[in-house]
Amino acid sequence: MMSEFQGKRVAHEYTQNNVAPPEKVFPLLCPVREADWVPGWLYRVIYSESGVAEYGCVFVTPNEDGTETTWVVTDYEPGSFHIAFAWVNPGLVAAQITISLSGSAEAPGHTSALIQYIYTGLSPEGNREVERYDPKWFRHKMQSWEEAINHYLQTGKRIDVAGWE
Repeated sequence: MMSEFQGKRVAHEYTQNNVAPPEKVFPLLCPVREADWVPGWLYRVIYSESGVAEYGCVFVTPNEDGTETTWVVTDYEPGSFHIAFAWVNPGLVAAQITISLSGSAEAPGHTSALIQYIYTGLSPEGNREVERYDPKWFRHKMQSWEEAINHYLQTGKRIDVAGWE
């Protein structure tokens, strides 16, 4: 059955500066390890042979309405510090995320993290959600993430949720 519906799509890119080398940052880009540094991070691993991020790893995160967003690790190259995810919030939004880490030329011992997101609406309601994902919203999201991961890299502790976001 054909539908008149057309999903809306937005794409964003941001480069973070992380205060540690790529080999310290890369393992933190994992559903299990994100609990170490992301305030309020909740997840449930559905499939992983190693117990952490790997190609084909599947996990879910809860949504405020009681549903779950399903995530899949679609690319995993620890040797080149590259990881990609796809997630689907059923009936609303699908996203693709690509993260590539490299040593920072400007700051030895630091990491340049290129983060790319593509969001696609899956319904009229999802299109309205995607429309909210403007450059200002995305920049805030990435700066908050950068602050949280750098706090963890510097202190070994998760940032206080009261001062985050």
